[in-house]
Amino acid sequence: MGGCFSKPKPVELKIEVVLPEKDRGKEELSAGGKGSPRAYQGNGTACHFHAEERLPAPHPYPGAQDCVEAAVCHIKDLENGQMREVELGWGKVLLVKDNGEFHALGHKCPHYGAPLVKGVLSRGRVRCPWHGACFNISTGDLEDFPGLDSLHKFQVKIEKEKVYVRASKQALHLQRRTKVMATCISPSAGHSSSTNVLIVGAGAAGLVCAETLRQEGFSDRIVLCTLDRHLPYDRPKLSKSLDAQPEQLALRPKEFFRAHGIEVLTEAQDPEASLCPAGSQVVTVDMRNKKAVFKDGFKLEYSKLLLAPGSSPKTLSCKGKDVENVFTIRTPEDANRVVRLARGHNAVVVGAGFLGMEVAAYLTEKAHSVSVVELEETPFRRFLGERVGRALMKMFESNRVKFYMQTEVSELRAQEGKLKEVVLKSSKVLRADVCVVGIGAVPATGFLRQSGIGLDSRGFIPVNKMMQTNVPGVFAAGDAVTFPLAWRNNRKVNIPHWQMAHAQGRVAAQNMLAQEAEISTVPYLWTAMFSKSLRYAGYGEGFDDVIIQGDLDELKFVAFYTKGDEVISVASMNYDPIVSKVAEVLASGRTIRKREVDLFVLHSKTGDMSWLTGKGS
Repeated sequence: MGGCFSKPKPVELKIEVVLPEKDRGKEELSAGGKGSPRAYQGNGTACHFHAEERLPAPHPYPGAQDCVEAAVCHIKDLENGQMREVELGWGKVLLVKDNGEFHALGHKCPHYGAPLVKGVLSRGRVRCPWHGACFNISTGDLEDFPGLDSLHKFQVKIEKEKVYVRASKQALHLQRRTKVMATCISPSAGHSSSTNVLIVGAGAAGLVCAETLRQEGFSDRIVLCTLDRHLPYDRPKLSKSLDAQPEQLALRPKEFFRAHGIEVLTEAQDPEASLCPAGSQVVTVDMRNKKAVFKDGFKLEYSKLLLAPGSSPKTLSCKGKDVENVFTIRTPEDANRVVRLARGHNAVVVGAGFLGMEVAAYLTEKAHSVSVVELEETPFRRFLGERVGRALMKMFESNRVKFYMQTEVSELRAQEGKLKEVVLKSSKVLRADVCVVGIGAVPATGFLRQSGIGLDSRGFIPVNKMMQTNVPGVFAAGDAVTFPLAWRNNRKVNIPHWQMAHAQGRVAAQNMLAQEAEISTVPYLWTAMFSKSLRYAGYGEGFDDVIIQGDLDELKFVAFYTKGDEVISVASMNYDPIVSKVAEVLASGRTIRKREVDLFVLHSKTGDMSWLTGKGS
């Protein structure tokens, strides 16, 4: 069956859509942007349909009893470019004035609930102050990531110089809006050995690709396969909240995938989840015949393919590497076991990068002792520089974490098969009941070596700005790719960030639908340790100077990373929303010069950031 809709009753495009969904306080994401004018048929050819031919959706205001309307301010209370939270009685709304027009939206970011009034308003969108997600103020649609859902957009009217907002009580309660999605009209029964779109990998890139296809009207079969036992979940939380259970981490409930016809093949295959008899592991891909070969020999034919296999953690190669209770944190089960073993016992973390430091921070209140082993002089040195790294190290030391720097593990010693000691090359012996290894990762692309897909010398999949590989109809996204970073002169980079994987997944889906989209997002990441958040935007590899404003000892600072005369990245703690502001400036195409930052540090005692947008002096 083809990928076109039969023409339903037309709907007014300005109608809001409320899809009731349990309000979950976890990260989600929905691709933004305009609807596609195309959907693919099973044979891969395109069939046109119009925006007004989308499936009818329920009106957001089913009855007057479900609505609330109130005057929220005088028209002169807000200047252009200002935002304000206003109360409607049943909940708050974000009121925005831009170019003389008022807009009313949900006031919390659907990702982790950040107050958007503290974010950045620029170029017709508001950027979240915590993690950089962007929402169109005219539609509420998510335009940049992370997260899965959009904001509700509420009705605004002006009467007698007063601004009135009308909203659905249900929408005020939900604080998130899942975009309308097509339903699969090409059931797998009878042809389970073929699919129109196959997605290898069910992380952020894979999930966003599948959701974007459905949002853009694609109604053919989509199959997602993952080596994990679970449906797509919030992987960055694993190292920040090791006690979290799989159901708490889930990005979408099982019913979501059923409702939208997205089949997910997991390692612990639910027989109801799909009619495909295969397990979930793809062992090779036959590019010539467009078939994926699974571990059990089953072959699945596809029309379009997304490769998003992610990465595999590096492991220790020392003596005793196979003893029990040594972990790389890859699954909720790994994280949960680490916490159980560490409670009241001795924990050793190898590697002082983001994963290792997040795990160490989390375990301090659980373990008897926490030790961190690292080859560099300071944590995060290559990423954040010596001074910021040392300031963070002091924070850990004040929380009883012991560091062993500029050394490596030479041996893991066991008693009755279970870890008891970690021996360092410095000859120091650490007591250890559990060890977490966070020393980096390699792309999980071994299954592609003989496939014809181009791989570079490190095993990454090179793609162009449209996330296309060297094979037509095959796209790649996520941690396993290198791609041209637009605002760094199209330098080919690998950026294994959660937010970047979302963006790449959407671009891949758009180009499966021939929309000619290009990746242009500014990298944005965050970490949380001891209830303190560090935010980071840009791509700072190769920085040659760091300019710091604020107080490192108080962990209230912003650090600008420069190369030559150009700011290439920024990091901050307790200095919101400057990282989101810098990200928005970089996204606009403007270059921030080192001399601008020098003047800011020299003259700014108030933290004023107007210089970033060209306002003020």
